Amino acid sequence: MSTDRDPAVLVLEDGTCLRGRAFAARGTALGEAVFVTAMTGYQETLTDPSYHRQIVIQTAPHIGNTGVNDADDESLRYWVAGYVVRDAARRASSWRATEGLEERLERLGIVGISDVDTRQLTLHLRERGAMRMGIFSGPDARMGTEQMARIVREAPAMTGAQLAEDVSADEPYVVPAVGEKRFTVAAYDLGIKAMTPRQLAERGMEVHVVPADYPFEKLAELRPDGVFFSNGPGDPQTAWTQIEVLRQVLAARIPFFGICFGNQLLGRALGFGTYKLPFGHRGTNQPVLDTQTGRVEITSQNHGFAVDAPLREVVQAPADPDFGRVEVSHIGLNDDVVEGLRCLDIPAFSVQFHPESAAGPHDSRHLFDRFADLMAAAAR
Repeated sequence: MSTDRDPAVLVLEDGTCLRGRAFAARGTALGEAVFVTAMTGYQETLTDPSYHRQIVIQTAPHIGNTGVNDADDESLRYWVAGYVVRDAARRASSWRATEGLEERLERLGIVGISDVDTRQLTLHLRERGAMRMGIFSGPDARMGTEQMARIVREAPAMTGAQLAEDVSADEPYVVPAVGEKRFTVAAYDLGIKAMTPRQLAERGMEVHVVPADYPFEKLAELRPDGVFFSNGPGDPQTAWTQIEVLRQVLAARIPFFGICFGNQLLGRALGFGTYKLPFGHRGTNQPVLDTQTGRVEITSQNHGFAVDAPLREVVQAPADPDFGRVEVSHIGLNDDVVEGLRCLDIPAFSVQFHPESAAGPHDSRHLFDRFADLMAAAAR
């Protein structure tokens, strides 16, 4: 791990330039700039496949205090395109730590920057909206800012990006049920986090995790009691393969549960549109209203797109009358964004947030129980 702090430059596509110090690997990082409001859980953030091709800005000022360990990774690799922190910890202090954060990021080749005003940067993105960003350090930091801005503007945008296949498993694998097996579930890996199949398995589900492009014909051979769509990166308007599979699942009346990207795909399968949010929702402190119970849950979230559906009325699914009536089940209390869908005539529901809560509060883990109840009811 490098102990010096070479100069580094952060450049947004609108020309905004902040200067700081190099953190982790040296070089150039390009991606969409997103800010994460969580006070903890940076290791889970870094290993969440939903952050593929994104540069994460941590709004919490001190990052790296507890180092990293070999137990809390949510996938087999670190997915962020780059990393922005204000104050990088000089040393890790935790009995669970097996490596320092900067040491690991440098070893994995992830370029970062520290000693920048992350509050100023976050406020700028809230006002101007999400945009592409670059981090330049080492020899690359010697380029002129105009050249850096041009490189940033030439990077691919998130709108129109098809990324689920990039982060998905290459081959199916099985997570056995904990205790007595009650159900067989096919879980589409669109960027799944490790905690999600664990939560399913703890409720007696044998989880067959399948790649993003797994066809319905092979899915049907599994004879699943339920189908699950995970979180993941990219624009839901590009996910036609998964949307077609999901429409076949809905038509076959196989119980369905989707989270995050899976919520957006259920929306599109039902015939609703999706759109890009100005700056997205990312962090472990997002308040959501359950419209059925009136309960407010604090949720973990990581998404830049949302479903465009009527908030407070029951409507017929636009794609197919056979899918029946649909209502918005959850609403984001910060900005009235759709945070969940509930089908009233077929066994399907979804939420925009992360009930597996790794990291984050456990308010919404009961949704895995709701999925089990849905499958039990369908079997009767």
